Amino acid sequence: MSTRVLVVGCGGIGGVLGASLAQMHDIDESLLARPTILARNAALAAHVRERGLRVLGASEALGRPEIATSTGALSGGYDLIFLATQPPQVEAAAAEVAPLLAKDGALVCFQNGLCEERVAAAHGGDQVLGAVVSWGASVREPGVIERTSAGGFTLGRLDGGTADPRLVTLQALLSSVGPAELTPNLRGARWSKLAINAAISSLGTVGGDRLGALMRHRFIRRLALEIMSEVVAVAEAEGVRLEKVSGTLDLPWLALTDAERAGKSPGGLVAKHAVLLAVGTRYRKLRSSMLSAIERGREPAVDFLNGEVADRGARHGIATPVNTATRQLVHAVARGEQQSSLSTARTLMDAIS
Repeated sequence: MSTRVLVVGCGGIGGVLGASLAQMHDIDESLLARPTILARNAALAAHVRERGLRVLGASEALGRPEIATSTGALSGGYDLIFLATQPPQVEAAAAEVAPLLAKDGALVCFQNGLCEERVAAAHGGDQVLGAVVSWGASVREPGVIERTSAGGFTLGRLDGGTADPRLVTLQALLSSVGPAELTPNLRGARWSKLAINAAISSLGTVGGDRLGALMRHRFIRRLALEIMSEVVAVAEAEGVRLEKVSGTLDLPWLALTDAERAGKSPGGLVAKHAVLLAVGTRYRKLRSSMLSAIERGREPAVDFLNGEVADRGARHGIATPVNTATRQLVHAVARGEQQSSLSTARTLMDAIS
């Protein structure tokens, strides 16, 4: 029997997933039933029904998934439900769609942050799978998504099990989007991605530009290093073994040492800045999804990124001044008290100097 998939959300990630899975269905209906997207925007739904979903980038796609604007229009019995909302909406979305799962179905978290833990607390760990996304996408216009960087997925369960047949199915389905690998250390992969997002997404929100432009500034790279260093310290206190990002970026190595902060190890600091310059070049088109959310009048996800680090750090007695200040500044941008700009980002550097 073909797998039934519901995608909740039609932003950058949800749009790419919906379009790619719809194309996969067109190729092999025995593997995958036509996927359905749940999106609240009636105008977007009408556009997708008429014209489909288009993905721009190195690998362009045009898919025609089913689309619904309410759960009342859905029959249920989904084998996999992809949660592709922003983090602040994930718990409410999971509660709404969980009754639509098949008996042995699973909710799959695609958000940044530690959303698997939040969803599992309400629905049980056996009902939750994680998909760490290593590529970016943004909405160009209704029904048109730009894939801003290449990459794939890291898939797993919070308990580390990899023999779950649902993971194998998920891996096969996501291969239409990018390489998908299974991990026995989902928490480590999640925390490593959290370190990256707490720096890149939040600084992109404060700085108001794409990653490539921001990373050309030395003080932005230093802020990113400070943010990631605090994440590494809190992760270690949580007992998390960090995974390399995309198989290459070693977060414990990237964390600043006391000597580097004091300017006594310039060689190491130069090497770490060079790594961030390379990241900025690879993901130069990446624009903060958190900034996009603010521009649409939505709640920023900073409490799920820098806020998660600050809160957990406080429980362990670990100081996180940069993540704490970044969290506050992002909220100030969201309230309209600050503008997203390079000068605003400089105030963050001044505050922690």
